[in-house]
Amino acid sequence: MEQLIEFAGNHGPLFAGFAVVLLLIVWTEIARFTRGYQELTPAQAVQKMNQAETVVLDISSSGDFSKGHLSGAINIGLSRISDSDPEVSKIKSSPLLVVCKNGNTAHQAAARLVKLGATDVAVLKGGITQWQSDQFPLASN
Repeated sequence: MEQLIEFAGNHGPLFAGFAVVLLLIVWTEIARFTRGYQELTPAQAVQKMNQAETVVLDISSSGDFSKGHLSGAINIGLSRISDSDPEVSKIKSSPLLVVCKNGNTAHQAAARLVKLGATDVAVLKGGITQWQSDQFPLASN
C-alpha cells in the first residue's frame, strides 16, 4: 500500500489518468447492467428467435427492410415506437429482439420499449451488418 501511495505521489498525472479510465469502465459496466435490455450476438439472437413467442422488430427504413431482414421480422420505424401505436402496444408484452442496419439505432428503440413497459428486450449487436458478416441468411420481400 505504501508503494501505491508513493507511486501516486511521484506520478500524479499518470495515476489520475488511470483513475479516470477505471471510473469510466466501472460507470459503463453499471450503465450496461441497468439499462433494462441486453445485447446479443447473432448466434445468441438465433437462440432467442427460436423461442416461439419472440417478436423480431426491425426498425430499419422500409427500403432497407425490403432489401433484407431477419426471417419473421416485422418492420416498425423508430418514430412509431410509442404507446399510441396499436402494433407496439400489442407486441411490448412479448419477448423482443430489436434489429436495425448496424445496431446503433436499435439501442434507442430498446430504451423506448423498456420505458413503455417491455420487460424482455434484446438488441442484435452489430445489426444486420454483423448478421450478414457472421454468414446468417436474410429474408426478402
